[in-house]
Amino acid sequence: MRLEEYWGVGPKTRETLVEELGAERAVRAIESGDVRALADAGLPRGRATRILRRATGGAGMDTLATSDARAAYKELLDLAVEHAVTDRAADRIRVLTPLTDREAMDERLDSVLAARDAWAELPAEDREAVLAAYDRYDDRDGSERAAVETALALLEADVDSGPFETIADLERETLAEASAALSALDGDGRNRVRESADDELDRLRTALGAVEDMDANALEVIEDLRADGVHDVQGFRDAFEDRLLSETQVTVDRVREAMPTDAADATDFVGGTLRGLRSDLREAVDEREETVATEFETTLEAASEDVSRAVSAVDEIAFHLSLARFALAYDCTRPRFIEGDQAAVSVVGARNLTVAARDGESVQPITYALGDHDVSDVPDGDRVAVLTGANSGGKTTLLETLCQVVLLATMGLPVPAERAEVTPVDALVFHRRHASFNAGVLESTLRSIVPPLSGGGRTLMLVDEFEAITEPGSAADLLHGLVTLTVGRDALGVFVTHLADDLEPLPEEARVDGIFAEGLSPDLELQVDYQPRFGTVGRSTPEFIVSRLVADAADRTERAGFETLAEAVGNDVVQRTLADARWDA
Repeated sequence: MRLEEYWGVGPKTRETLVEELGAERAVRAIESGDVRALADAGLPRGRATRILRRATGGAGMDTLATSDARAAYKELLDLAVEHAVTDRAADRIRVLTPLTDREAMDERLDSVLAARDAWAELPAEDREAVLAAYDRYDDRDGSERAAVETALALLEADVDSGPFETIADLERETLAEASAALSALDGDGRNRVRESADDELDRLRTALGAVEDMDANALEVIEDLRADGVHDVQGFRDAFEDRLLSETQVTVDRVREAMPTDAADATDFVGGTLRGLRSDLREAVDEREETVATEFETTLEAASEDVSRAVSAVDEIAFHLSLARFALAYDCTRPRFIEGDQAAVSVVGARNLTVAARDGESVQPITYALGDHDVSDVPDGDRVAVLTGANSGGKTTLLETLCQVVLLATMGLPVPAERAEVTPVDALVFHRRHASFNAGVLESTLRSIVPPLSGGGRTLMLVDEFEAITEPGSAADLLHGLVTLTVGRDALGVFVTHLADDLEPLPEEARVDGIFAEGLSPDLELQVDYQPRFGTVGRSTPEFIVSRLVADAADRTERAGFETLAEAVGNDVVQRTLADARWDA
């Protein structure tokens, strides 16, 4: 496949990739989802990620039918990336896309859940050892050496179940020898063999360095010897020899062999000796380095298969371990897929990940269902629901939660619910409330949410306060049309609105659900039961709202105005509500 045939690769991008990677390597990087290779070649990381998502999962990306669906997808990836154990694993998570094949969904779920269970069972000290190994892997930029050292650390931690099975049968001794060789050959650009890899090579290099330093200060050496009272030729020769032996650790035989026999004077003698030593030592260093490097390269050649397996295993373990930590962090479980003629999205004890990441334990689990399901206490068979209720009552959060569950399930990942059933969809239409009131926004919204319903595939509609983008009267008519179209196309859908009363009569396959305000907290905050009640219109009970306004009034005149409203809704109820809140405080 030519580079230009990949989504997002135009002439300029192709030129960059070919110049830095070559055409074949660039194609391999795209096909394998290698973000780092493309980023190192000069592409912005975000652009590289978008190219790879389309290259490795274009059909799955096409199921995200709206910009809000794509935004929700990216938000989920960002949450998962926070639990990545390596930079490479984070890059791989960023290019995950919805899957279109059920078998692929189940395979990924199997791998992630096996990793989750294995990680959960590890003792704390073993977890720390694994994470420390991967920290070092990142510190060394994910090199072969880093991968082998990480594999050895994992073997040392005795983790061999779940995702760690891939390294369990690697030969420790072979990997240890390969690690030593890779470490030895990890030079600084000037030398093939690094320092401390071979004692003899280190001694020769040290001697060469000392001779080079002395050569740079040859005149000073001569003056020092003369200052010590050395004037005759033999005495100068012996003193210079002693100086070389004490300061350079060169053998006496090597020193004497380098001394010229026909030097014209002391300067010629010292210079000639040092030049001879430098040449001799440089040759000895090169010869020893070649010998040592060849030995290490032979070791690596013999261990190449084990090294390759270690590199692959360490990378794969990091990927699944990262997703396992994400699943554990949010107590995610395996969804059940529903196929055939049935269609459903149902959740029991579901939690919104965005809220959970922000507020932790304060998330109220929700039970909700559409279509043909077996969730008790939720009407069965209603494919479409109109969701009503209080402002800030959790309606939008419920839409997001359903969107997150469906997205994670179709990506082959566990979902944040005690139990969930999902019908994989061909189009996910998620529309957040947009406070823009003009014809252009209305037109663009209709262009994005209606075509997926007409495409013939299975669609999930999650539409939040459609009325916010047009006049109330027209909004009710259009929203009723969308509900009717959703029912007529056998799609699933939840439509959040404050216009439920204006939508009657709804199609038989649609129901109305409501979220209700229940009281005031001791801090005079409106208390809402986020669990919808089925078959009823949800409302913010007026006395709770008025009670809060009376209590929060800034001055006497303002308070008197709100008290007039209190009389309209029942002053005794308002006062009792305030008393209850303050008593609880």
